[in-house]
Amino acid sequence: MINSTIKHCSKAGERGRPREFDIDTALDRAILYFREHGYNGVSISDLSKALQLSAGSIYKAFFSKHALFSAALDRYMMLRGQRISEIIGSNSSGREKLRSLLVFYAESSHASEGKYGCLVVLSAVELSCTDESIASKVTAALNGNESRLVRIIQEGQVDGSIVQTIDPEVTAKLMLALVQGMRVLGKIGQEREAMMAVINTAMKILD
Repeated sequence: MINSTIKHCSKAGERGRPREFDIDTALDRAILYFREHGYNGVSISDLSKALQLSAGSIYKAFFSKHALFSAALDRYMMLRGQRISEIIGSNSSGREKLRSLLVFYAESSHASEGKYGCLVVLSAVELSCTDESIASKVTAALNGNESRLVRIIQEGQVDGSIVQTIDPEVTAKLMLALVQGMRVLGKIGQEREAMMAVINTAMKILD
């Protein structure tokens, strides 16, 4: 993991005390800015304002806009992964785990959070066809999400909370398409009630 604090020295700063900034804070600001504005239309000047850092500091810490985006994507996926693990761990049956996970995505798909959108979806749309390194991260993230859904559905079938007649792999892919589609819809504005209604309908597939 990247060190939490980077010491940044400018030519002027070399004559005095080096300036320092928290790398996680910078990445969190970058995550929000990229989620809202995308990648291709964002300049280092834009990021300098959003991160509250000079362009020189950004280049010395991350070397390029692409490297900054890649680091921001890594942190975004790590934080989301931690939250998802907490959600899954706090529920007992497979059905409860799946519903809580879907609700988490529904809550992420409305109001201001929904309009910021998902950095993984943004990466898939903007960069996956032209950027091999980002495409590999996106593929790994989506494959991991799908595998997690398969395991949860299979767990529910074992504990009896999900019917045996559905195919876990096909249903997991359907759920993955559902939640990623919800994140796209969230970018154009959605009501919480509408997103929760989608979840309620999706859960009927498990009966």
